[in-house]
Amino acid sequence: MNSPYVRRLRLAHELRELRKESGLTHEQLAKKIGQSRAQISRLENGHVVDLDDVMKILEVFGVVDDERWTGVMTIAREASERGWWESNRAMGERQALSANLEAGAASIREFQMIFIPGLLQTPEFARARVDAETALGPVDYSADRAAEGRVGRQRMLRRPDGPTYDIVIDELAIRRASAPPEVLRAQLLHMAATVNGSPKMTAQVLPVTASIEAYGMPRSAFSIYTFADPKDPRVVTVDTVTDDLVLTEVEYVSRYEDLFCRLREAAMPPEKSCDLLIEIAKSAAGRP
Repeated sequence: MNSPYVRRLRLAHELRELRKESGLTHEQLAKKIGQSRAQISRLENGHVVDLDDVMKILEVFGVVDDERWTGVMTIAREASERGWWESNRAMGERQALSANLEAGAASIREFQMIFIPGLLQTPEFARARVDAETALGPVDYSADRAAEGRVGRQRMLRRPDGPTYDIVIDELAIRRASAPPEVLRAQLLHMAATVNGSPKMTAQVLPVTASIEAYGMPRSAFSIYTFADPKDPRVVTVDTVTDDLVLTEVEYVSRYEDLFCRLREAAMPPEKSCDLLIEIAKSAAGRP
């Protein structure tokens, strides 16, 4: 399936372009279809999808029974779809957004500086991390449902038409004790086994001593998503303390793509990264 979130963004762009071509204001268009100005704004901002309103708008613009009508209505229909993550809201809103974006992605590039990436986490590690987060304060997800969400996302990643996945992970993220020793050991071995020899996945460790081009230091973890339809926006999500910042502006996305390239160049090759994961896993077994 396509990402409903991304298709909403695409639909919003198509509707804005059609209105600009017509020369109508928000108020004028709203009056013609019997809706409020606020509803037109919500449609053009990607906040809502209403198939009836979209059809009325296309009729106002004279887009009827042709290739453009079919294209816009297909986007609108895909934007209104509900993914598997909708039935597991207890997995957490942030993870639901990731699942939504991953569902239609052609490629995912990710930098993690603190944690093992969710797409490579074991259920035991995921539960341990939720327990750790809960100790700091209330969260909007449960350990079991969060772990189930990880499994669902990983299943989507392995689908035949699934995306390529390239991860750069900071050395600190795999050396710091982020879970009980036996859980962390199994997690690191799982990560090494999953990416080793995979034709669609690569994992590279960024050493603490790495020299990054032009001293391009990352400020936080981030993910970059691209999609099969070249007209769909590229999306960057940036990890913050409370939620994920979503960026689609071409200038901003390009800066993160450039930063990822620099991090990947500075990171260890995949084979040596895999060896380091196994080495650290062995040492983790001896931690108190």
